[in-house]
Amino acid sequence: MSTVVDNRKRLLITISVMAATVMQVLDTTIVNVALPDMQGTFSATPDQISWVLTSYLVASAIFMPLTGFFTDVVGRKKYLFMSILGFTLTSALCGIAQNLDEIVIFRLLQGVFGAALVPLSQAIMVSTYPPAERGKAMAIWGIGVMVGPILGPTLGGYLTETFDWRWTFYINVPVGILSMLMAWKVVPDSDKRVRNLDWTSLLLMATAIGGTQYVLDRGNQADWFEDLSILIISCLAFAGLLGYILVSIYRKSVKPIFEVDLFKDRNFVASCLIMSAMGLGLFGSMVIQALMLENLFDYPTFTTGLVMAPRGIASMVAMMIVGKYATRIHPNLFIAFGIFLNIISSYICTHYNLYISPGWVIGPGVIQGFGIGFVMIPLSTIALSTLPPHLLAEGAGLFSLMRTFGFSLGISIVATILTRHTSIAWNHLVGFINPFNPAVSAYLAPLDLLPNNPLSALILAQEVSSQAQMLAIVDVYIVITWSFVVMYPLILLLKSSQKPSKSAAVAMD
Repeated sequence: MSTVVDNRKRLLITISVMAATVMQVLDTTIVNVALPDMQGTFSATPDQISWVLTSYLVASAIFMPLTGFFTDVVGRKKYLFMSILGFTLTSALCGIAQNLDEIVIFRLLQGVFGAALVPLSQAIMVSTYPPAERGKAMAIWGIGVMVGPILGPTLGGYLTETFDWRWTFYINVPVGILSMLMAWKVVPDSDKRVRNLDWTSLLLMATAIGGTQYVLDRGNQADWFEDLSILIISCLAFAGLLGYILVSIYRKSVKPIFEVDLFKDRNFVASCLIMSAMGLGLFGSMVIQALMLENLFDYPTFTTGLVMAPRGIASMVAMMIVGKYATRIHPNLFIAFGIFLNIISSYICTHYNLYISPGWVIGPGVIQGFGIGFVMIPLSTIALSTLPPHLLAEGAGLFSLMRTFGFSLGISIVATILTRHTSIAWNHLVGFINPFNPAVSAYLAPLDLLPNNPLSALILAQEVSSQAQMLAIVDVYIVITWSFVVMYPLILLLKSSQKPSKSAAVAMD
């Protein structure tokens, strides 16, 4: 349902929903930096503290597709208000948690309430702005969504070092209160629809989505299917997905939790696939760069965030450009150009070594930032452009879920390649370390050491370890480069619902 509002009210709606969106997406990354401090506070093992992230991700993934269902049942305005209220309260509870069990439970609840904030904001922005200005609306929304991954580590590092890890949660409280009050005042409500909750479908869907998210999040550290728990949960997730599909198809008397008609829309399906693939490039690159800067180059967390920040600024600039020219240039051209920039950025990174300057990180990051900005906005617009109004909230929820899965999949693939290829490179390089290799003597000579000196073995081991990690990082970037290349055929499946309009473009100037 498109809502006609004046410019002033539209601005207030935008501020209220985008404040909630920024708060939620920021929280998905800002906490990562604080995990070591939390581990010390709660005397937890690395495996135990990782549940602070896993519980949030699993709960959020399960409830994200239910956005359309709850929007129909209670109305968009009420559901948004409840989501912001719940997220704000659980953020405060996370801040005052006294033990590991408490913070895991509060993070799980935070994921439940925060799941709908991003898709709801997208649906509200689409319905609030007229069709001629939806490119601008999605540019504003995209900037908000990109703030979290880009600024989260920097802000999290600053708050943790300056104050305490608890402030990574407390910072949500004032923002949440402001957003909640504004949303109740200005966000228009939507029509309610009678929908019954099928508990069998819900259980099957929760098993499929929650199990998949768990496997993606924990698979690498558990050595994937070598671990019995990962194997069992993978089978349960597949059984849940298969069961949900069969129930949705053959039980005609039961209305599915989300409409399967969504997957008949070519634009929506293709957009979801491209967005999932973007997860490997976007989050994969961010994760690998952070590890490289902190582990190999010994950058402090805050400095790492500053070096990576230009990527986010470039994304925002690109999104503004897309928003301005969305009605003049076909969105497929924006997407194709954005993917091309990502290919160039990733290819440059395949030439990394241990002696690169910060410019080698900032430069490709800026190029990738522009590329992401040119892809995100047109893709988000096209994904919902051909859906009927009553499916907007559900479509936005599933689109956000696919983006989340893409990010998780990207992180899992990057972590797996990095771990295994580091081991492969180590075994290969160690074969060259022996007293009879003249290169070994030449390397140790400036240090006044001989190959048989015990200190030489320590120095050589550190150098081999660093070089092995760098070789693995280069291999990761090769995979990321090809992941962008294989996205190109999917662009052919996208069809814009609107032709570029010169008159509409002039009206926006």
